[in-house]
Amino acid sequence: MTGQAESVAALDNRASMLRAYRQTFRRYVSLTKPGVLFGNVITGVAGFLLASSAFRIFSLGLFVATIVGMSLIIGAACALNNVLDQDIDRIMARTKKRAVANGSVRPSRALAFAVVLGILGAAILAFWTNWLVLGVGVAGFVVYVWLYGALAKRRSIHGTLVGSISGAAPILAGYVAVSGRIDVGAVLVFLALFFWQFPEFYSIAIYRRDEYKAAGVPVITVKKSIAYTKQRIFGYAVLFLLSALLLTSFHYTGYAYTIAMTLTGAYWLITAFNGFKPGAQDDAWARKMFHASINVLLIYSVLIAVGPLLP
Repeated sequence: MTGQAESVAALDNRASMLRAYRQTFRRYVSLTKPGVLFGNVITGVAGFLLASSAFRIFSLGLFVATIVGMSLIIGAACALNNVLDQDIDRIMARTKKRAVANGSVRPSRALAFAVVLGILGAAILAFWTNWLVLGVGVAGFVVYVWLYGALAKRRSIHGTLVGSISGAAPILAGYVAVSGRIDVGAVLVFLALFFWQFPEFYSIAIYRRDEYKAAGVPVITVKKSIAYTKQRIFGYAVLFLLSALLLTSFHYTGYAYTIAMTLTGAYWLITAFNGFKPGAQDDAWARKMFHASINVLLIYSVLIAVGPLLP
């Protein structure tokens, strides 16, 4: 009986240790902001496939190295952002449960985790892609972590502009991994993602306005009015659509892409325009606009990936 009791106790102990390991693993994965990481990876894949079609080149090894290396660098940037933003994250409802903010992961360990991810990602890009991809990845990391996270986000209404530069880096990295140069296609996909981020984040800034104000973050809705923000949302959505449609003008995509992208852009613009209607509920509209932005990004990514293969 004693032996059986000891065996049961040993099994319970192992099960407890396994649960603890799983929880720790999940906490560290959460530092990479999986939702943000997924969105960036999708655009990186789309940029790679667009360039592969344009240049009629596809290398599975290059594809894997680009996506894995890029993902590790993005994960490193997000993990480091958890450390830098822990004071703000504790105040805002949507971020107060983040691992560093709630104390479940110590800042020093999150920092070490970020360093390891960053070094691995940079090494993969350096050895198995090209130096332009590495340069875009490192530049995106520096802009997001330092220029945006540590400086602009806390000091200026133009933080979104700075952050949008880093947010457009993955699609550019995916494209130049194949092309090996900055050309018209690279510029257009970068601009499209750059412009897309303003409506997406400005929508969040509307329905999270009070949280940003409490945290002392000078977002556009805190420093300006919601009406002013709506105008910018509509304007940047127009610029996104123009950038997206220009791919066909430069023969990267066909008419099927143009039709599908026009319909997608019209859906986004109509959603944006609804915010100007009398009696529109700002928070409810902003949430719809945010979700529409995510849908537009996914559709755009799919369309530029397959667009060159269509009529």
